[in-house]
Amino acid sequence: MANTYSQIHLQLIFAVKHREALIKNEWKDEIEKYICGIIIHNRCKPLAIYCNPDHTHIFLGFRPGVLISDLVKTIKTSSNALINERFCQSRNFGWQDGYGVFSYSYSQIDAVVRYVMNQAEHHKKRMFRDEYIDMLRKSNIDFDDKYLFDFFD
Repeated sequence: MANTYSQIHLQLIFAVKHREALIKNEWKDEIEKYICGIIIHNRCKPLAIYCNPDHTHIFLGFRPGVLISDLVKTIKTSSNALINERFCQSRNFGWQDGYGVFSYSYSQIDAVVRYVMNQAEHHKKRMFRDEYIDMLRKSNIDFDDKYLFDFFD
């Protein structure tokens, strides 16, 4: 009996609504663990995650049969509920619509994991907008500025 074999590695990027810096450092670990649980529950493998105050990077091993859009929707909806219930009770936390998804080969795994885990240092030198647009261009993705995240930096 034949089996299905795959090697798919994706980086997901999405931002906090209005790019507000609402994800506090003291909540970060719990939010990241929660999101990793969602990824595992959806039969994918979390490789690296970093919740910046205003956006999140997730690098994962992806399993065929899972729709990317469904996985992102589940991550955003569930983590949004957690954040509102546990941390942002006085504010209405939300993720912006849309997301970026970028694929990587097996040989790039270590570099992407380092990149995701080094976000705090990385964003001391480079703004999120510049980083995101550069990723779109390097991936040869056509885009219209008016449909990007709400960038205020």
